Amino acid sequence: MHNFKELKVWQKAVEFAVKTYALTKAFPSEEKFGLVSQMRRAVVSIPSNIDEGCGKTSSKLFVNAPEVSLGESYELETQLIIAEKTGLISPAKAKEMDKDLSELQQMIMGLKTSSAH
Repeated sequence: MHNFKELKVWQKAVEFAVKTYALTKAFPSEEKFGLVSQMRRAVVSIPSNIDEGCGKTSSKLFVNAPEVSLGESYELETQLIIAEKTGLISPAKAKEMDKDLSELQQMIMGLKTSSAH
């Protein structure tokens, strides 16, 4: 078992979730049950799956957690692209979010690789 709160990847995922919540707060109300809901669900799933995996009693069970988190991060990446293309976020904000998300994805891949051994 791992202490998820000590994992840099979990900490970064939580920070990114907070950033995404702030970003989507400015979206129009008609997006509340659309893109806002989808993006928030995906971004919350990223650290949640990491901490769920940390609670597993075997390395074999833990390996799946980063895989799920990574999948959610790619889903969020697509949603950010849609948000930019529909004018909900500026190209500059999209680039900033994409940079942060790419860093997070690299960290998740590192966790996945280290947990597979």
